[in-house]
Amino acid sequence: MDILALEAKNVNGAEPEKKSAPRPKPKAPKKAKRIVYFEVEIVDLKTKEKLLLLDKVEPTATILDIKSLFHKSYPKWYPARQSLRLDSKAKSLRDEDVLQTLPVGTTASFYFSDLGPQLTWGTVFLTECVGPLIIYLMFYFRLPFIYAPKYDFTSSKHWVVHLACMCHSFHYIKRILETLFVHRISHGTMPLRNIFKNCGFYWCSAAWMAYYINHPLYTTPSYGQQQVNIGLYVFLVCQVGNFSIHIALRNLKTTGAKAKKIPYPTKNPFTWIFWLVSCPNYTYELGSWIGFTVMTQCVPVAFFTLVAFVQMTVWAKGKHRSYLKEFRDYPTLRSSILPFIL
Repeated sequence: MDILALEAKNVNGAEPEKKSAPRPKPKAPKKAKRIVYFEVEIVDLKTKEKLLLLDKVEPTATILDIKSLFHKSYPKWYPARQSLRLDSKAKSLRDEDVLQTLPVGTTASFYFSDLGPQLTWGTVFLTECVGPLIIYLMFYFRLPFIYAPKYDFTSSKHWVVHLACMCHSFHYIKRILETLFVHRISHGTMPLRNIFKNCGFYWCSAAWMAYYINHPLYTTPSYGQQQVNIGLYVFLVCQVGNFSIHIALRNLKTTGAKAKKIPYPTKNPFTWIFWLVSCPNYTYELGSWIGFTVMTQCVPVAFFTLVAFVQMTVWAKGKHRSYLKEFRDYPTLRSSILPFIL
């Protein structure tokens, strides 16, 4: 009886079972976005002949990708040798330009032109620097057929001549080492035909100044050792400054990063000139050659310094305009190459 009562109590007192919550319906899988492929037509700029038709090119493809595809069909035209344009009179497109961002429809036409054989910038820089180094030393050691036979392999009696050779050699050895180990050289190229123009200036200038500085009849500077010491001091200080700027610019760029940054002074005092000029590497380079001119008191060196100053000013002003255009907060106090002047 007690057992039946207890069972009845358990039955009556038991809580009703809770209904299980309804399971959420599985979400329908998202439909994959439909990719709209492009059809790319490449036409010869001069003959207007259709060279290649690329089908199903992805919209995220870059101009470099298109050049690589074109290179597979025409192996002699590697990407660096190609120029692609949207119009026959337009500028060449950049390798990093993306197809879907260009003002074209799903069928895009590009005009192709051959830029000719190309050289990497690293090769160009090394060629420009190795030539003057070797040429100057040929005159310094007075190889045969340069001066009169009696002066073959003789040495100058003037200390400034030997000092000038050391400074000139140091300058170009420094540039070679910087090209190999310091500069982050872009993958850009230069037409092979231009190297003759570039190297011609550096090589001929080196031969011209070396001929007079190492000439047996060379006369020392008018103000003697004091003038030589002043020129040497200016040269060395500017060489250290130029190297410091190159290190600062190298540290500004990280490997693989495309975003550009404004260069600012570092803890190195030689970089403080960044407060006043946009391209202090050119400022120091100019100072080095001014010092070398004072030290040698040689007209060809002065002429080379003047021409180099004009060219570096063009480069510096272009870089300065690029900074102003790219960065809204770019320091307004800075000049291009000479503080408060130019």
